[in-house]
Amino acid sequence: MKVDAALRAIAGTFVLLSLALGWWVHPGFYLFTAFVGLNLLQSGFTGWCPMMTILRKAGLKG
Repeated sequence: MKVDAALRAIAGTFVLLSLALGWWVHPGFYLFTAFVGLNLLQSGFTGWCPMMTILRKAGLKG
């Protein structure tokens, strides 16, 4: 799997998971959804995403 595909899969999983946790466990989990969204927004402007650095260090190519 390449870094871009893994990043999209992880971001989508985090968003869906945090929405489910916010709905069924505690509304405070919606803050994690906001964090993921803000991180995606800043990476769109800067071209840098912390998760991409982690994935590259884990050995993914891309």
